[in-house]
Amino acid sequence: MFTKLVEKLKKDPKTLIFTEGPDPRILEAAARLKKDGFITPILIGNVKEVEGAAKKGNFDIKGLEIIDPLTYPRFEEMVKTLFDLRKGKMTEEECRANLKKGNYFGTMLVKMGKADALLGGATYSTADTVRPALQIIKTKPGNSSVSSCFILSRDKELLAMGDCAITIEPTEDQIVEIAIETAKTAKVFGIDPKVALLSFSTKGSGKGDNVDKMRNATARVQKLEPDLAVDGELQFDAAVSPVVAQVKCKGSKVAGHANTFIFPEIQSGNIGYKIAQRLGGFAAYGPILQGLNAPINDLSRGCDADEVYKMAIITCALK
Repeated sequence: MFTKLVEKLKKDPKTLIFTEGPDPRILEAAARLKKDGFITPILIGNVKEVEGAAKKGNFDIKGLEIIDPLTYPRFEEMVKTLFDLRKGKMTEEECRANLKKGNYFGTMLVKMGKADALLGGATYSTADTVRPALQIIKTKPGNSSVSSCFILSRDKELLAMGDCAITIEPTEDQIVEIAIETAKTAKVFGIDPKVALLSFSTKGSGKGDNVDKMRNATARVQKLEPDLAVDGELQFDAAVSPVVAQVKCKGSKVAGHANTFIFPEIQSGNIGYKIAQRLGGFAAYGPILQGLNAPINDLSRGCDADEVYKMAIITCALK
């Protein structure tokens, strides 16, 4: 999977903001990326603090740009831009205070064209990564919300699952967006998406609001994306087992062969991808944020340097 993404980036290198420059995991990944040459990291933080942490960890970041929000010459321009973007929802002083933080400052650098993408969350919460992205980068035309997906890899098998991390109780409208955006993300990773909208019901075998939501969303996605292979509502066994699919939904172009799974709410999604990860032997990459105007991604606070490195590749490949 990563070989194809790296080849793409070698042809079109990107610049990536790391919001937590002094973090040893970030520095190790940044040094590795610097050596590779297909992603140029920019580190946010106090210059002496970042350089000191790099020296302590013996990480070679020589030549990489380190930007301190407190000494950035365009800082007041950023304050005005954020104030205008928030349209009265933030005072000028609130804008100034927020932009002294790496998450807001780094996101504004992406907005101003200083970098292509951003990766944060080694010390920030998911909310602290997503909030400035929504306020500054905003959602793409046609999207009303941000969602996420995980890419799961086992040997040569690749799956996509959404939304497992962001939208707690998605509406029918949001399920439509999640399905379409997750299919687009799947394609970036070389998956030919066969999208199953999951439920405890297959084709009317069960009843309930969540069943109706997934069935109705399926019909809307099929209308909006007629070339996309999508079906629902499907139980998981019908989605992945050709034998079960023959019994429960014979003739479906997706059932029995699904590789892109859309969950009705975050609880089942989060449980589902972790079962695949822990019991199925899949490596899980994400959450990959979807629906924004620029690639912004969130790390787990328990991540290691290798995860940071791989998420950097994933984030930049989405541009």
